Amino acid sequence: MLLESLLIFFNLLAVLSYLKFCNSQKHRPFSASWCFWLVLTGVACSCAVGIKYMGAFTYLLVLGVAAVHAWLLIGDRTLSNVRVLCHLLARAVALLAVPVLVYLLFFYVHLVLLCRSGPHDQIMSSAFQASLEGGLARITQGQPLEVAYGSQVTLKNVFGKPVPCWLHSHQNTYPVIYENGRGSSHQQQVTCYPFKDVNNWWIVKDPGRHQLVVSSPPRPVRHGDVVQLVHGMTTRFLNTHDVAAPLSPHSQEVSCYVDYNISMPAQNLWRLDIVNRESDAGVWKTILSQVRFVHVNTSAVLKLSGAHLPDWGFRQLEVVGEKLARGYHESAVWNVEEHRYGKSQEQKERELELHSPTQMDVSRNLSFMARFSELQWRMLTVRSDDSEHKYSSTPLDWVTLETNIAYWLHPRTSAQIHLLGNVVIWASASLATLAYVLLFLWYLLRRRRHICDLPEDSWLRWVLAGALCAGGWAVNYLPFFMVEKTLFLYHYLPALAFQILLLPVVLEHVSHHLCRSQLQRSLFHALVVAWFASACHVSNMLRPLTYGDRSLSPSELRALRWKDSWDILIRKH
Repeated sequence: MLLESLLIFFNLLAVLSYLKFCNSQKHRPFSASWCFWLVLTGVACSCAVGIKYMGAFTYLLVLGVAAVHAWLLIGDRTLSNVRVLCHLLARAVALLAVPVLVYLLFFYVHLVLLCRSGPHDQIMSSAFQASLEGGLARITQGQPLEVAYGSQVTLKNVFGKPVPCWLHSHQNTYPVIYENGRGSSHQQQVTCYPFKDVNNWWIVKDPGRHQLVVSSPPRPVRHGDVVQLVHGMTTRFLNTHDVAAPLSPHSQEVSCYVDYNISMPAQNLWRLDIVNRESDAGVWKTILSQVRFVHVNTSAVLKLSGAHLPDWGFRQLEVVGEKLARGYHESAVWNVEEHRYGKSQEQKERELELHSPTQMDVSRNLSFMARFSELQWRMLTVRSDDSEHKYSSTPLDWVTLETNIAYWLHPRTSAQIHLLGNVVIWASASLATLAYVLLFLWYLLRRRRHICDLPEDSWLRWVLAGALCAGGWAVNYLPFFMVEKTLFLYHYLPALAFQILLLPVVLEHVSHHLCRSQLQRSLFHALVVAWFASACHVSNMLRPLTYGDRSLSPSELRALRWKDSWDILIRKH
């Protein structure tokens, strides 16, 4: 089900509630109905934002109108200072505090009820996944909290794009010569692998010592320490040097060092930079710490480029040393997901140890606000597949109804369901918006010359209707010109709802203020009746495509294809 229908409901409920509140403000301020409509406005705005972030546009519109009204209220000399303050506090609580609390309540209930791991939780951070029942929490239960020298760890990239992945290596080496003719170091490949694998394990080694086990007591790794990362299965050191990466020639190749007895010494020292540390002596912690690895020799930062390696790299993701890294970017940030204290110095015993469970138990329950904040960030930043779709469209296509969306076709007959608007209503709504803007500018210019065509009450109603209806259309439509994602006709429906609301406003204004005589009003009313009849006729004609309640012949379907851009499905027998 499209969420636009629910979004439209709460958008319009917010506007209706605010208008009801304005009426109560004139007659019975601080009455029960006054409080009810004011609070309902805030709740409806919160519900709209909770359904889709697009609801924030209408919320900001209502806040803007309320701010203007509050500003006028401050200038009302008939009200005492205390009463004005009470008005402002009531609006602040109902339109700011209540929406925030209701929005938080939505996610509190959501996180309480949906507390188990699911198929798509891999887009969340390791800490978030570990806070859910099952899934990663089952794997990481009992892990040591502090990473120490000798720890065996898997390192997950925080960015997680294009897919979540872990730092990985395997026996295969980079080709001596790439397809484009550039040469490589022929060292062991280091990649980012989107699946859990034994080759994702690394050992944190103290450069000043030879052992690969945790001492007793464990010596924790801290921010600023220089470490070596040893690949668990091949015992080769994570290395980078002044050789261009295979797919990112402006970055350095990252490899596990193979000693070919040539003039290319190992450069395998990395300085640990804990990005979210609480102090400069912060300890590297499992799951919780977000870290960068800065190469000591070249100052390059270990980074996920996001490019897929060719077949020789098994289509895994490229990892590079970014020499020009400035500031914070999640593609260069890693966190320890799985962790155990290494106890075996011998390689064969260590390989068996990498498959064994851990024994210590550390709780990693994230706070509600931490999970809430991460959910908001993921919803804002995680993008679905942006590939072109058959029924995708642009905002310019929506105004003139140049597109449709086919949702269903009967498996045997030609009955079908489309998202296809009523062209009469669609065009009339656009004309009403244009007429309102032109009339508003005309009245505004004349009022500047002190020529008042409308009584003050009528002018204020005209301005308020335009602010909410024309403004609602603008704030729900214009932002899509800046959106970089695949768009469809249904994205226009919230804006269209406000346009349709503007229709009766313009019609009433023409009838009451522009038609000077009874004859003009009668003719105008006749035109309105004819317009309404034509809208009903078009709705009835398009009914088979809207509801799919009956099958049409190919000739009937072709007759309903009023625009060449409409994709009406016609079976070929």
